[in-house]
Amino acid sequence: MIYTINIIFWASLFIIFYSYIGYGILLWIILRIKSVFSSKSREPETGKPEPAWPAVALVVAAYNEEDFILQKIENTLALDYPKDKLELIFITDGSSDNTPAIISRHPGILLLHQPERRGKVAAMNRAIQHVQAPLVIFCDANTLLNKDCVREIVKHYENPKVGGVAGEKKIMQQGKDAAAAAGEGLYWKYESFLKRLDSALYTTVGAAGELFSVRKSLFEQAPEGTIIEDFVQSLKLVINGYVVRYEPNAYAAEAPSASIRDEMKRKVRICAGAFQAMVLLKELFNVFKYPVASFQFISHRILRWTACPVALVLLLISNLLIVGLGGGIFYQVVLAGQLLFYIMGITGWIYASRNIRLKAVYIPFYFLFMNLSVFIGFSRFLRNKQTVLWEKAARQKIA
Repeated sequence: MIYTINIIFWASLFIIFYSYIGYGILLWIILRIKSVFSSKSREPETGKPEPAWPAVALVVAAYNEEDFILQKIENTLALDYPKDKLELIFITDGSSDNTPAIISRHPGILLLHQPERRGKVAAMNRAIQHVQAPLVIFCDANTLLNKDCVREIVKHYENPKVGGVAGEKKIMQQGKDAAAAAGEGLYWKYESFLKRLDSALYTTVGAAGELFSVRKSLFEQAPEGTIIEDFVQSLKLVINGYVVRYEPNAYAAEAPSASIRDEMKRKVRICAGAFQAMVLLKELFNVFKYPVASFQFISHRILRWTACPVALVLLLISNLLIVGLGGGIFYQVVLAGQLLFYIMGITGWIYASRNIRLKAVYIPFYFLFMNLSVFIGFSRFLRNKQTVLWEKAARQKIA
């Protein structure tokens, strides 16, 4: 019996370590080895003329964003890209506030609106029919893009194997942010680091809908019930033989969730969508057909969505049993560390629920928060309770 418990303990510990830390270390080592054997890059040419910038369509999906949409429009119009090469399309299906009216005041923007709300996937599928440009950039209405964003994205399309480009997501933090904001920001900084490594190895494993680009000819309409359409759309490109590049110099900045409750809504929705995505992207589990992409998909995403939350529970239970059966000092130290981690996480949760920032517990709080969201999201997926017409999570107001 003790032998079985030890196997469970070490297997659980390995899964957790590999998923959150080990995979990043392994990627870094592989890329270092790869760089040793790769040829030295050529010196950049001087006096090279400015490239002929391709036509691009920027598609913004907005739902009841009257408080922010004007700021979004101003940000969009300020993008540094030839105006005659940039189509601007805002789609506001289902909006019942003044969002469509505000957009309609700007003649340079094509406004698409219908009263019925069918979700973001339906809006994207409808908007793509109005796109004339060969390249499309999708971004959310509650984000602000950096000025050179479009230029940084389109340069990747010089490579015909690139089917899409994922931009970076940044969380705007100001003053006395809530604990949810700090945890959310740390999480996305780490995700950005892993995406850079993924892209350098082969392909980015999924794009965030805040900023994602695709060749129009490769856009594959997702089923209207798809919850995390950006993730599915980007990995469909990989299944079809293309790669998705990650461009950190093109970023979408958004305000953090207003509270931990609002962040929980968003996380649970994503986790429910993750299980749905596994079904829609089942081809990527074929390690023989997609050896590198499958390795990245499973290591970076699937383990976090499936094995890790269960491994956390099993690690604690097996550790308690081993210590109870007379386990040595190592197991006692690990158990003490786990208990301290959970105490810190619960403390962080209590403070976060009151919108109080407590820096010392950011990491354990957000780590536990993410894994709890997986359990809740899985429950919603099984019961088919997660609709694409989700309730919007409130965001902090940025001065």
